[in-house]
Amino acid sequence: MQAPVEICKDLVLIGGGHAHALVLRMMAMTPVAGLRITLISPASHTPYSGMLPGLVAGHYQFEHTHIDLSRLCTWAQVRFITSEVIALDTHKRVVSLRDRPPLAYDVLSIDIGSQPELDSVPGAKEHVTPVKPVAQLWQRWQTLTARYADAKPGPDHRITVVGGGAGGIELALAIAQFGIGKGLTVELLSAASGILAGYNAGARRATLSALIDLGVELQLDSRVAKVEAGLLHLADGRQLSFDELFWCTGAAAAPWVAESGLPVDERGFLKVSNTLQSQGDKHIFAAGDIATQVQYPRPKAGVYAVRQAPVLAHNLRNIVLGKPLREHRPQLHFLSLISLGAKRATADRGLFCATGEWVWRWKNRIDRSFMARFEDLPQMPQGQVPTKLPELEERPSQPACGGCGAKVGARGLSAVLASLASNYPQLCPDVSAADDAALIHNADSGQLLQSIDVLREIVADPWLMGRIVANHALSDLYACGARPTSALAAVTLPFASADILQRDLYQLMAGAMHEFAEVNCRLLGGHSLQGPELSLGFVVNGLVPSTDKIMAKRGLCAGDKLLLTKPLGTGVLFAAQMQLLADGRDITKAVEGMLHSSAVAAELAKSHGVAACTDVTGFGLAGHLLEMLQGEQVAVLQLSKMPALDGALEQLRAGVRSSMHSVNAQVLDEIERSGEVAPEHLDLLFDPQTSGGLLFGVPAQNADSLLEALREAGYSRAAIIGDIMPRRANGSAIKVV
Repeated sequence: MQAPVEICKDLVLIGGGHAHALVLRMMAMTPVAGLRITLISPASHTPYSGMLPGLVAGHYQFEHTHIDLSRLCTWAQVRFITSEVIALDTHKRVVSLRDRPPLAYDVLSIDIGSQPELDSVPGAKEHVTPVKPVAQLWQRWQTLTARYADAKPGPDHRITVVGGGAGGIELALAIAQFGIGKGLTVELLSAASGILAGYNAGARRATLSALIDLGVELQLDSRVAKVEAGLLHLADGRQLSFDELFWCTGAAAAPWVAESGLPVDERGFLKVSNTLQSQGDKHIFAAGDIATQVQYPRPKAGVYAVRQAPVLAHNLRNIVLGKPLREHRPQLHFLSLISLGAKRATADRGLFCATGEWVWRWKNRIDRSFMARFEDLPQMPQGQVPTKLPELEERPSQPACGGCGAKVGARGLSAVLASLASNYPQLCPDVSAADDAALIHNADSGQLLQSIDVLREIVADPWLMGRIVANHALSDLYACGARPTSALAAVTLPFASADILQRDLYQLMAGAMHEFAEVNCRLLGGHSLQGPELSLGFVVNGLVPSTDKIMAKRGLCAGDKLLLTKPLGTGVLFAAQMQLLADGRDITKAVEGMLHSSAVAAELAKSHGVAACTDVTGFGLAGHLLEMLQGEQVAVLQLSKMPALDGALEQLRAGVRSSMHSVNAQVLDEIERSGEVAPEHLDLLFDPQTSGGLLFGVPAQNADSLLEALREAGYSRAAIIGDIMPRRANGSAIKVV
């Protein structure tokens, strides 16, 4: 029997910049056994900065210009964590994340770009729309343009861009191109006496000509001294009004980089050596705008990040293998291609300059070729033996036994429980008084209910996994109208070193405790072991007060309305993700839905006279609805009103199915179809759900008020989807119309 490969080290990549996207692609093709890679980024998609002006101008769609990091990580078998880093502790080797527990690392790489420098201009923070971080520019631009959907802004509506460099000029020209026929006035301010310092005369002339052609008002020698709402105060005493203000000047580093104590330059950017290692910590690397290569300082430009990627990938791989590192020597000059609003561009390198539509087509080919690297992901090499970490080479290859030898070590387990107890003192067991069984109190004050749910890994982020599973398990209690009181955990962690096991267990259980704390559910204990794959489950206990009735599955009455609290589609979306077919934005929304607790929905249901309820999970809506129906009842479903997660119907239409779909669809013979029924809407009924919504049978007179209350409480996709009617003899249990 071959021993499973243990995880021995964590490589954490902060930021989804150009260099890291390429590093993921390179390292996936030459994996290192025993090394786990994690990418942290605030969003599922990261933009390719060279194409953003074309996106704003309307030449591209979002999908053309953004790398789907979620899909890339799924392909590369890399953990993807959607979060923002707020601190770095180099001594403990942990990164602090916003609104979640810190994450440990053995080797770290940083590629987060830069952010606007706004502190030097009073009022800038309060009144400008910063262009950087560029990852958020499209969202900010959409928010702005949404205001123009119902009414044109008019000729007096002024959009001002501050910054006379290439970035500010490209943005101003793109906005002007977008604004053709919309009556916008676009103004560009530069503190210098000219534009494009460092570019040759031909490129400057071509750019000035484009600004004139598109009607951009250029203001030179215009340094902003202060910003107020709708008003710029310039250093020379002039005042200029604006309606929208984009800030594209100055660049600064995220404050946490300098606060970590690592050596930084005068603007806070991390100082790195030629091996791209921090000058203060050989286990920390950096690339792109956030890094300053001390021996070879260069301007902040995306082309340098792209060129750094091969060296960064080589060195990240070799440092964990204990092999020599390579040095990166950046080129002194590079080809600069500037978009001129319309499908024209100018090229600049040294004395060379060219302008025209053909230059834009040239740029377009280069940009699309770069993006194709992440859209057309290659097949993984078959049959290759991954290089092993030295730690794996040094230890004997012994299969883990299936008994006590597969348990998680006592020391690591105790450390995790102690850490959790410090954060949730009222909800965690007293480690010093822990026993093999726990006493459940309050059994005399009501009806005590118990349920169990166990899930295999559905998301690679262990903290999110813990939250999802906790919600999924608690949903059974909510469906009965019970208030959660306590839980026991059952955890299986993939084989790993003791340190990795402790890290993973903490992340999983911290995620679960985040959800349990919301409903005051105590964690009484549990069981942990190691196995070939991660799984997590909870036995949950809940109390229904003696004055209340249990909401039962079989409490439907003829005339009831069927109300669903959450949209369907998690099964097909995660099946699509495994096949690299899902859009990361759809997965993000699906996860948000799975994290939305049904606790409030259950309380609202009880106050509106709901007697019948179930949670929609693995059997799909049709399977769970059949469990609710009694022999004399038929459920009439209006498929057009069935809420679906973004992307779910498109994936079903394309033939994607969850592995449980065909089993769930065996109840098709109990469903009668009336009129034209779209196949994908019918298939949605059989899609298995994780942490799905509640399905209520609500008295007709209360249905609309319950629906309104649910939507006000945040269940925005809740919908009345059908009716319960008397069933005719030999009729089907479910009818869809």
